Amino acid sequence: MTRVVIVGGGPGGYESALVAAQLGAEVVVVDSDGLGGSAVLTDCVPSKTLIATAEVMTDLIEAGELGIEIERPRVDLAKVNQRVKALALAQSADIGSRLAREGVTVVPGRGRLDGPARVVATLADGTEQTYDADAVLVATGAAPRVLPSAVPDGERILTWEQVYDLDVVPEHMIVVGSGVTGAEFASAYQALGIPVTLVSSRERVLPGEDQDAAQVLEDVATRRGMTVLGQSRMQSVGRDGDQVTVTLQDGRTVTGSHCILALGSVPNTAGLGLEEAGVHLDEGGFVEVDRVSRTSARGVYAAGDCTGVLMLASVAAMQGRIAMRHVLGDAVAPLDLRDVSSNVFTSPEIATVGVTQQQVDAGKVPAEVVLQPLATNARAKMQGITDGFVKLFISPGSGQLLGGVVVGPRASELIHPVTLAVTERLTADEFADTFTVYPSLSGSIAEAARRLHGS
Repeated sequence: MTRVVIVGGGPGGYESALVAAQLGAEVVVVDSDGLGGSAVLTDCVPSKTLIATAEVMTDLIEAGELGIEIERPRVDLAKVNQRVKALALAQSADIGSRLAREGVTVVPGRGRLDGPARVVATLADGTEQTYDADAVLVATGAAPRVLPSAVPDGERILTWEQVYDLDVVPEHMIVVGSGVTGAEFASAYQALGIPVTLVSSRERVLPGEDQDAAQVLEDVATRRGMTVLGQSRMQSVGRDGDQVTVTLQDGRTVTGSHCILALGSVPNTAGLGLEEAGVHLDEGGFVEVDRVSRTSARGVYAAGDCTGVLMLASVAAMQGRIAMRHVLGDAVAPLDLRDVSSNVFTSPEIATVGVTQQQVDAGKVPAEVVLQPLATNARAKMQGITDGFVKLFISPGSGQLLGGVVVGPRASELIHPVTLAVTERLTADEFADTFTVYPSLSGSIAEAARRLHGS
C-alpha cells in the first residue's frame, strides 16, 4: 500500500486526501489550522456568508422599485458574524467527518519535511511524530500580506481574516486595496449600510478583471454612495483611540473608525524544510510546480495558494486531485487554466472564464467579441436589474467559444454553461442552438451567442 502524507488541510489537502483514499492509498493529513483551511475557516466560506447577508440587505433596500415598501433595515453585525463563524466551523466539521469515513488519519499539528520522503508533525504539546511517505503533498496555503507601515491590531486595523470578530457596526470602513478581496469587502459592508471608502493604488477597481465589468461595478458602487479613491497609494495606516487614519503617498489622509487591509497574500512556506528537501521556491516564496503538481523534489507535490498558480479554492482542489491521480497511477489530465471559471462576489457579481479582453486588445488572441446588456432581458426587467452584461469571445476561424464574462446577480451560477462550452470547445452556433427558459437571465447568454452567427 502506498502511504501519502499531506501537509495542510485546506481544499488542496482534503480534496487530495479523498482522492488518494478512493484509490487505495494510506493517507495521513497533518493540519495545524483546522480542516478546510483558510478557505473554510477565515476566507471563502466566511466572506461569502457575509456577502450573502449583504445581498439580502440590498434586495430589501431596493424593494421599493418593485412596489414593496419596507422600513430601512438595520444590521446586527454581532449576530451576523456569530452565524458566519458557526457556519465555517460546521463546514470544517463536515470535512472532518468525511475524511474519517474514508479512513484518512488526521494529525492535529504543524508539519514540516525532513527530506523528500518524511514528514515530522509537531503536536500541540510539543512532542513530535514522524511519518515516512511514498509521496508528500504540500498544501499549506497563504496568509494576508501586511506591511511595517500598516500593522493590523485585530480591533480597528484588520486583515480580512479578522473582520468576523467585529461586534459593533463600524461608523466608517476604509478598505485599502481594490483587488478581488478589497472589492468584495467594500461591496459587502456598503450593502450592510456602512459608509465605505475604497483606497485603490490603481486607476480603477479590480485592475486584473475585465475592464468593462470593473467599470460597471465602480459605477454601481459610487451610485450607491461608496467613495472610491483611484490612483491613491497607501503610505501608512495608524490608529488614535477609536479613529483610524490612512495616509496616502501624496500627503492626503482618510479617517474612519475601522480599516481592512487587502494587500495580497504571502505563501505559508517558511520553516517547512522545503528547500532542504530539494523543493524549489520562486522569489516570492511560492512552491514551483508543473501541470501535474510535481515540485523539483522527487515524490513531493504541492497544491493550492502556496504554489501561487491561481489562488482559487477550486484550483487548489483540482491541483490536489491531479497530484494524487498522478502519484497513484490513475488517468490524469494536466491542469489547464484556460478552462478555469472564477467569480468576484461583489454586487453585481463578475464571473469569467477563458480568454480575456486584455488578451484580445493586446493582440495575443484573435477573437470576435460581443457584449449583450442585461437591461434588455425580460427577466432582468421583472427583477429590477439594470446593470450587467454578457460578453462572449469566439475564434474568427472556427467559431469556437474561447471565453466569456457575465456581470450581474448570481453571475457565479450563470457562468457555468459558458465554462462548459469553452471546455468542450463548442462553437457559438452550437451554443446558441441550445434551448433556454423564457424568461431567464441565461437567455441573454444564448442571445449573445446568436449575435455571433457568421462571425
